[in-house]
Amino acid sequence: MSLIVVGSVAFDAIETPFGKTDKIIGGAGTYISLAASYFGTKPKVISVVGDDFPQEYLDLLEKHDVNTSGIEIKKGEKSFFWSGRYHNDMNSRDTLVTELNVLENFDPQVPDDFQGAEFLMLGNLAPTVQRTVIERLTTKPKLIVLDTMNFWMDIMLSELKTTISMVDVLVINDEEARQLSGEYSLVKAAKIIRAMGPEFLIIKKGEHGALLFGENEMFYAPALPLAEVFDPTGAGDTFAGGFIGYLAKMNDVSFDNMKNAVIMGSAMASFTVEKFGTEKIQNLTQEEIYERVQKFIDLVKFDHSINQ
Repeated sequence: MSLIVVGSVAFDAIETPFGKTDKIIGGAGTYISLAASYFGTKPKVISVVGDDFPQEYLDLLEKHDVNTSGIEIKKGEKSFFWSGRYHNDMNSRDTLVTELNVLENFDPQVPDDFQGAEFLMLGNLAPTVQRTVIERLTTKPKLIVLDTMNFWMDIMLSELKTTISMVDVLVINDEEARQLSGEYSLVKAAKIIRAMGPEFLIIKKGEHGALLFGENEMFYAPALPLAEVFDPTGAGDTFAGGFIGYLAKMNDVSFDNMKNAVIMGSAMASFTVEKFGTEKIQNLTQEEIYERVQKFIDLVKFDHSINQ
């Protein structure tokens, strides 16, 4: 059940209608690892930060049994920084600042004791970086999951398609699925994208849930209606962490178990949006997680008694 997470460990500064933060811990690698840690996976992170990154943030990850030995600290350089402002609908946002810093020339190294991992979660990074990690693994993992975004489709489509061909599960949102496939229908889009290589495809639809596609199989998981959403930052990465964390825990990559994993990922993501940044998912209990999962189950459960 060993798990490698590749993704940014970084600074975020967030502004929403409910308030704003100064620089806080963020990055895809952070959210994925924290979410996955609740499933006993002890995630091994591959990332890079500058020497401006506080030790207390690395300690936070270690406290969650996240192995940070694969996080390179570059002396004299700054960590990746993103700042954004969300609109009132919380579905759209403006990027205010993006400073790549150490990520600009990130050359991911795989520590010897990370080799042999059964699960690999590739957070949103340049597809060339994601592919480099795959190629540097001496043994192919049991399952490789990749997250990406429309930015890479715009500027590195050929590279992205090459990397996509090497993974088992692709995670994107509905807008990205349409762009990548050229099809508006998500069912048609899924068929085209799966033909690019991934056996499974997850299409995230934000507040409208998520779709899972396999060979002649499809599953829909709703999003949990919440009274208040404070900050959507990192929700997609938390979803990915919950998804891969559950699969690694169960050591079962069947379509039926992926349905459970999608629900688990959705439950974890629903916690993230309730507070700023990683605040909520830093201090969850197992009881809270399973109570939240039960809410998802109750949301769609009904007795089949429809008369015809």
